[in-house]
Amino acid sequence: MTSTSYHLPAGDAGSVDVSPESAGWGYSSLRVLPLPPGGEHTFPTGDSEWIVLPLAGGCAVTVDGRTFPLHGRWNVFAGVTDFAYAPRDSEVTVAAPDGGRFALVGARCENRLPARYRPAAEVPVELRGSGACSRQVNNFAAADTFEADRLIAVEVLTPGGNWSSYPPHKHDEHRPGHESELEEIYYFEIAAAPGNPAAEGVGYQRVTPSGHGRGTDVLAEVRTGDVVLIPDGWHGPAIAAPGHDMYYLNVMAGPGSERRWLISDHPDHAWIRESWADQPVDPRLPLYDAPTAQEERP
Repeated sequence: MTSTSYHLPAGDAGSVDVSPESAGWGYSSLRVLPLPPGGEHTFPTGDSEWIVLPLAGGCAVTVDGRTFPLHGRWNVFAGVTDFAYAPRDSEVTVAAPDGGRFALVGARCENRLPARYRPAAEVPVELRGSGACSRQVNNFAAADTFEADRLIAVEVLTPGGNWSSYPPHKHDEHRPGHESELEEIYYFEIAAAPGNPAAEGVGYQRVTPSGHGRGTDVLAEVRTGDVVLIPDGWHGPAIAAPGHDMYYLNVMAGPGSERRWLISDHPDHAWIRESWADQPVDPRLPLYDAPTAQEERP
């Protein structure tokens, strides 16, 4: 894989299909599934566990003889969503009466866990950083918030003009108690400018070599539907252009026997964390909160 192939521009009709085979690694997968009204898609989970995460619209997910109706959301900038977990060695059907787009977030794994539904009201929403490094993290499948075998996944929302994935950090070595070895996928969406929905926004993603793995080096201008693959390296910042909020979905998995997200900050930039104590969190955050259980009822 060449260095330029780590940035995958948006595919036709908004589709994304990253597998361990296509990425040249061992575990992490991401598909984005667009469905028309009345559309339906069935797939085998194979040797991977999967989460069906609505990006726009709602759907019904059938797996292991159970059907989970997902309320979904208008789009990724409108709210937290519910989701369904499907274990390995099963068959999944996603049906969307009104159409929509759905992320299929996967990781190769060994253990078969039960199929489950998680309501949006139970998704922890975290505000991370301060000042111009403020961002929102929807920890829907973080290692400490949702049980899975290997899969770790979160959503990050960065207000226009802010930096996230900062300070640059890495997780490409197995150092017990200090750093996990995790492959990572970034999937981006960029909000339209307020009052001008036709104005296409951009963001920027940087990855620099860490001295481990492939020496990944990426400087990418990203648009809605773009993907950046991070097998190794210092990643960050992810920069939202002024006037355009930025969303990205992070998908991570790796070979470690312990499912943890442990990172090392770049030594030249780690000091920025100490400055956050003297800065307020961006008042635009949170862009939204998780709904209450009562609000989520149909």
